[in-house]
Amino acid sequence: MSSVVVLDNGGGLIKAGYGGERDPSTIIPNCLYRPLSSKKFLHPTPTTEEDLTSAAVRRPIDRGYLINPDLQRDIWNHLFSNLLHINPSNSSLLLTEPLFSLPSIERATDELVFEDFGFNSLFISDPPKLVHLYEASRRPYGLVSKAQCSLVVDCGFSFTHAAPVFQNFTLNYGVKRIDLGGKALTNFLKELVSYRSVSVMDESFIMDDVKEKLCFVSLDVARDLKIARRRGNDNFFRCTYVLPDGVTHTKGFVKDPDEAKKYLTVDDGAYLETRKDMDRTEIMDRKKVDLTKNEFDLTNERFLVPEMIFHPADLGMNQAGLAECIVRAVNSCHPLLHPLLYQSIILTGGSTLFPRFAERLEMELRPLVPDDYQVKITTQEDPILGVWRGGSLLASSPDFEAMCVTKAEYEELGSARCRRRFFH
Repeated sequence: MSSVVVLDNGGGLIKAGYGGERDPSTIIPNCLYRPLSSKKFLHPTPTTEEDLTSAAVRRPIDRGYLINPDLQRDIWNHLFSNLLHINPSNSSLLLTEPLFSLPSIERATDELVFEDFGFNSLFISDPPKLVHLYEASRRPYGLVSKAQCSLVVDCGFSFTHAAPVFQNFTLNYGVKRIDLGGKALTNFLKELVSYRSVSVMDESFIMDDVKEKLCFVSLDVARDLKIARRRGNDNFFRCTYVLPDGVTHTKGFVKDPDEAKKYLTVDDGAYLETRKDMDRTEIMDRKKVDLTKNEFDLTNERFLVPEMIFHPADLGMNQAGLAECIVRAVNSCHPLLHPLLYQSIILTGGSTLFPRFAERLEMELRPLVPDDYQVKITTQEDPILGVWRGGSLLASSPDFEAMCVTKAEYEELGSARCRRRFFH
């Protein structure tokens, strides 16, 4: 039997490895980048030690969909040849593809797989189905496994989906989407920091790192905004991020990790003594930004950026927040499924890694859900690898080969006919 390569081809990261294994063999950014020190675009490696300050980036996937197949071919060629060391003609491929992909993009993907790389056979799946499969197998006696029903909330790089899954099939008519993902949050953080302190509009990799290390979800935005206006030690949210200088360190870092965790000490009862609002003199006296130092401070940006997932209207987007999106997805399904879906919400995707994300989502969701329904939200043990692990599980099942489309079938029937097998 040929080996099965499982490829979770995300807009931000590619997770690739062999079917049956627990973790992918390699995780690389799905892009080419050109540092200031280089004249040509380079392939990222799992252990990139380059100075990525102001690096130019080219991505084959934009807003979730493949727009540059030639660039994707280049990245996959590097992945299969130099990192996985596989021969595609002796391998099957399990590939993830976003929901509601266009037929022209599906054709381009099939051409890449069969004509450019010559894979033996192909199976295409959408991410929510694989997340459901993995969670059901982890808890064989849990509700997800017994009812064969779950609501997968996937907050990815390009957008956020709330997708009902029933008996291992994603119910396409119930899927709801917010056009907001990790990339938009990073861009918003860039704008806030550039406006307030130092211009970082070209620093995609650095601001990704800032977002991952320092941002968190607020449980009470009005209260936290008041705390963020305080000065000195009374401000539990201020922390400093040091930018790379290209000499002593090529990666940015948090100046004081303990200071970055001070926000955890702010609970509902503590530190709520009210202060008078800042008057004009205090605003004039506010700490000036010292541009001679290679660092900047963050205060309310830390929780205002993830807040966009819950209130996209604050960014000027005419879209519902995540809680309302989930309710709409559930209401699109049969009424008998509603209590099951609310009890089996699964969070996956890198943007769900913000601290307190699940807690805040439950707070927002509870008032919108009927009182006699329980709300239970589960975050995957590793939200970034959840989809890949589901794919690895599926690839190791005995009837996987029968589910695939072979190269001979593709050549005989064409892309559109073959796609019908995947129930897209």
